[in-house]
Amino acid sequence: MPVFQLSEEIFFPPPELAREDGLLAVGGDLSQTRILTAYQMGIFPWYSAGDPILWWAPTPRLILLPNEFKLPKRLGRELKKGAFQFSMDLTFREVISQCAAIRVKKREDTWINQEMIEAYCLLHEAGYAHSLECWQDGKLAGGLYGISVGGVFFGESMFSKVSNSSKAALAVLSQVLYDWRFDFIDCQMRTEHLVSLGAKEIPGPTFFQWLQNSILKTDRKGPWNEAFQYFAKQKLPLFETV
Repeated sequence: MPVFQLSEEIFFPPPELAREDGLLAVGGDLSQTRILTAYQMGIFPWYSAGDPILWWAPTPRLILLPNEFKLPKRLGRELKKGAFQFSMDLTFREVISQCAAIRVKKREDTWINQEMIEAYCLLHEAGYAHSLECWQDGKLAGGLYGISVGGVFFGESMFSKVSNSSKAALAVLSQVLYDWRFDFIDCQMRTEHLVSLGAKEIPGPTFFQWLQNSILKTDRKGPWNEAFQYFAKQKLPLFETV
């Protein structure tokens, strides 16, 4: 399959035309309209600093149904003991920056370059990008961020400074999204870590059909923390909030 060259027009080819490795298109920009259009089609940007913007639509697709998250026993015990506290959308920029910094510290490649950080912070301000923070002793211990469109949460990245903190964040997010009637979390590409927590691969045609149905739901635009605090008090008595 060819890789499509994008122009200034906000347009993407059908994701089914992506190469075997998932690469679909190159170029364009990181404007809010273009990024949201991409996610609505199951496409996302992923590239290194200094390279042209690359747009991907890999299949099969790794997803997590909110009610299928597998809570590890050790984490369950830690949560019952109040090891962590949680919030949503309080420190989005710090969460996305930490996701990038952790990868750099591990000497891993990261697509979360400064251009991406600024673009997603603007999406956060517009109410589409959200973070879930995990705290311990008043310090940010871990967290995750992603994009919310319709009934889908597109998970982008997570980080952990304290053991189990990112798992705890995903556990809480899954319970929140289940209560808010989200259909699934798009985890993009397979990792054994996410599979161990309940994520599963589904065929491309199934994913894109589910996606098209889910994005028809009304967007739950942020900020989310007030609704999260209310939910936590009603449904998560063992999960402390900040």
